[in-house]
Amino acid sequence: MSKNTQIYGIRAVIEAIQANEPIDKVYIQKGLKGSLSKELENLVRKAGIPASFVPLEKINKLSQNNHQGVVATISPISFETMESLVDQVLETKDNPLFLLLDGISDVRNLGAIIRTAECSGVNGIIIPKKGSAPITGDTVKTSAGAVFNIPLAKTDHIKDAVFYLKASGVLVVAATEKTNHLLYDLDLKGPTAIIMGAEDTGISPSILKESDHVAKLPLMGGIGSLNVSVACGIFLFEVVRQRMG
Repeated sequence: MSKNTQIYGIRAVIEAIQANEPIDKVYIQKGLKGSLSKELENLVRKAGIPASFVPLEKINKLSQNNHQGVVATISPISFETMESLVDQVLETKDNPLFLLLDGISDVRNLGAIIRTAECSGVNGIIIPKKGSAPITGDTVKTSAGAVFNIPLAKTDHIKDAVFYLKASGVLVVAATEKTNHLLYDLDLKGPTAIIMGAEDTGISPSILKESDHVAKLPLMGGIGSLNVSVACGIFLFEVVRQRMG
C-alpha cells in the first residue's frame, strides 16, 4: 500500500475525517485505549465509515510508520452523492445508463467492471458505503484509469438508489441466475439501470424484489455462473447492441 493511499496515526485520521477526506476504511488495533481512540471511534461511527478492529500484526502489515494502532485507507477519487449523480445525468442525457453494484468485494473485479462500464457508455456507477471493495491502486490499474473518467457515487444502501431511480423513470434490471427470464427478452433502449451482485451471494433478495425486472444469461456449459465482471460486460453491451440497432 503506497503512502498516498493511506493515513496513519490517531490524530491524523481524526483530522482527515473532520476535513471530509474520501476515506474508504479505518483499521483500528483491537483493545486500543484512551480518549483519542474513543473520539476516533465516535467520529467513524457518526460519519458511517467502514471500520475493522484488527490485531497489531495486521496494522503493521498495512503501515511500517508510527501508526499508533490506526491506519485509514483513502480513495484516489472523490465520490458524488447518489441523488446528485442521478439528477445530473438525467438532466443531460436522453437515455442514460446506470450501473449499481451490490457488494462487489474484490478490488480487481471492481476495476474490471469500471473499465467495461466506461467502454460501454455507462453514465454513472453507484455503490454502497459499506460492504463494497474500496477504490485502491489495484482498482485504478485494473480499470486502466477508467475510474477517473466516469462518475461514481456512494449511497447508504443500494435499495435507496433503486427507489430513487424508479421514481425518476429509470428501468431497473437486476442480474441473477435465480430466474427463468432472459436478458435478451428485455427492451433496454430507454433509461436503464443494471444491478450486479456480490461475487459469492449475488444481489440481496430485498433488492431483487424491488427491481422492475430480473434477468439471467443463457449458460450452455456445466458451470452455473460467470465471473461478475464478465457477466456485467455482457449485460452492458446488450444495452449497447439494442441502442445501436
